[in-house]
Amino acid sequence: MASPHIALRTAATQDLRPFLALLQEQGVRFRVYEASGEQLLEVATPAQAEAVHVLYESWCAGDIQVHLQPTSAQPQLSAQAIRWSALQQSPVTIALVMLSVAGFLLVYLGAPLTWLSLFTFAPFVVVGDSLRFGDMGSQYWRLLTPAFLHFGWLHIVFNSLWLWELGAKVERRLGSVHMLGLFTAIALVSNGCQFLFGGASIFGGMSGVVYGLLGFSFVAARLQPAWNFEPSRSIMLLMVGWLLLCIVGLVEVLGFGAIANAAHVAGLLSGAALGATLALLSRRGGDRGEARRL
Repeated sequence: MASPHIALRTAATQDLRPFLALLQEQGVRFRVYEASGEQLLEVATPAQAEAVHVLYESWCAGDIQVHLQPTSAQPQLSAQAIRWSALQQSPVTIALVMLSVAGFLLVYLGAPLTWLSLFTFAPFVVVGDSLRFGDMGSQYWRLLTPAFLHFGWLHIVFNSLWLWELGAKVERRLGSVHMLGLFTAIALVSNGCQFLFGGASIFGGMSGVVYGLLGFSFVAARLQPAWNFEPSRSIMLLMVGWLLLCIVGLVEVLGFGAIANAAHVAGLLSGAALGATLALLSRRGGDRGEARRL
């Protein structure tokens, strides 16, 4: 898997249209997107990245003049357009957020328990004042669907925000197929471990996947810096700190309800393992490509 290379990092407010027109005239293939308040320009190879950087410095210094003809068809690379482009490049992440909201509404609006039972890890029926759980059988969708169930406003809001913050960056860099594969693998592991360690119960939420994306982003970006989606230190401290508070039981004492700690830990570890695997495969592929060019 070939990795893109970042040629430029500029402020999101800088108008790069003349420079991008210059690159198009030179036949350079590139991609521009916004991340963490910056515009990032990617090219295919390190040689192209170096050439683009030199060209950019000359353009900024005024050594190269580019004049755009004002036409109605001229693309507007404003901050709003860049954000819209980011949305278009993250369809899987958006779909996961929407499905999570749908799962929250299923609970919040008081849908019949028979409907809710369709999406839990193990099916259940109400017998008197208690729940009786059955076997999953061949209903394999249950391995994934608990991730979409959310049981409160804070639950859905924070999971959706973290899913977008982490997942959209990964999807924009690695593509939708990889993002879908990551969700599937991490959800399988986190839901399965929660059932294994917590037993049959009604559990749910995207938190296991979110922690998986956190582990994936941290490890993968450390081993393959060209991917450039490593979470900030503040995000790492906040999310890992919250995980530790959940594990020691302080969060439940404060009244946040039962926490699916097994899903969180399993998600984090499985995401980190996937990040290490994909990053090392990417580096190995890049090394073979460099050797062939030599």
